[in-house]
Amino acid sequence: MEQFDSKCNILLASASFRRRELLTQLGVQYSLVKPSQEEEVVPSDICVEDVSEYLACQKSNAYNELKGNDLLITADTTVIVDNKILGKPKDYSDAFQMLRLLSGKTHLVVTGVCLRSVDKVVSFSVKTEVTFSKLDDEEIRFYIENYKPFDKAGAYGIQEWIGKVAVEGINGSFYNVVGLPVQRLYRELKKF
Repeated sequence: MEQFDSKCNILLASASFRRRELLTQLGVQYSLVKPSQEEEVVPSDICVEDVSEYLACQKSNAYNELKGNDLLITADTTVIVDNKILGKPKDYSDAFQMLRLLSGKTHLVVTGVCLRSVDKVVSFSVKTEVTFSKLDDEEIRFYIENYKPFDKAGAYGIQEWIGKVAVEGINGSFYNVVGLPVQRLYRELKKF
């Protein structure tokens, strides 16, 4: 695989296996750094579609160890349905309610990304519309019990079984829904 050629020392602050995997598949050599463990607090007056970019920037600002030619990447993904943000489910019941809410509807997945060096900050967000077919309770239970989507915004991973049986349509970047808009990220890294 051809490696992405960067003069920067790229750092990824993320606990997401999917983000690490996508960045590796992009050909980017990076070092993993520990993401901030601070509680995510969002101002009440912020538009729901701007929350993920806001949080990505907050995660970036919480990392205080940049030096020299370091380039830090942080990201956050939100799932929005009926103007409501669905975060990561707290438990089985929460996951079930989220998937029931997404069933038969089109929702928005927004991933915000922040790129920061010692002297430059670039942030952006990518939006993708995803349409789910109607899911019955048995299908929802099967998915939760077999795939345990408790670490995923909106309680689902599009790359898993549910994406194959429930996604009727997608308008935008598939990889954005997985958790990292690699097409846009690649372009921004080339400009950085």
